[in-house]
Amino acid sequence: MQGCLASVASCYTRGMFYVSEVVRFCYGHRLLDYVGKCARVHGHNGKVEIVLAAPTLDKTGFVVDFHDVEAAALKFIDETLDHRLLLRRDDPLIPALEAANEPFVALDVNPSAEHLAKLIYDHLAGSGLPVFEVRFFETETSVAVYRGAPPASPASP
Repeated sequence: MQGCLASVASCYTRGMFYVSEVVRFCYGHRLLDYVGKCARVHGHNGKVEIVLAAPTLDKTGFVVDFHDVEAAALKFIDETLDHRLLLRRDDPLIPALEAANEPFVALDVNPSAEHLAKLIYDHLAGSGLPVFEVRFFETETSVAVYRGAPPASPASP
């Protein structure tokens, strides 16, 4: 314990630091190749929890600044998912939406919670954030999680 009093950093050599940011948004979708209610167009008030991790903290004592995470997540979600109808690229509804000049987002995959969690993870991790996992709440009780590989390099001390 004496080492911890002399140097706080020496107390944290075996663990990871985790922080999370929550973003809420609304979207519509339907699932192709599915039998059940979710095969019909419907909407959700979704919630995404972005969990970030680092073995060390930066000079400010952060894994990452919450403002930076929120800004990056909100920008991507607002521009890509929020108040959008998400459909798989081969959805037969698309020609009718195009003819009516109605907006939608065409994805290469079914817009399931699992795929949306990975989509958000890939974007944020690709922007340089140390994303550990994305928890996508389709409802308050239904959660899909996408977890990537551990961060490759620690935050600068």
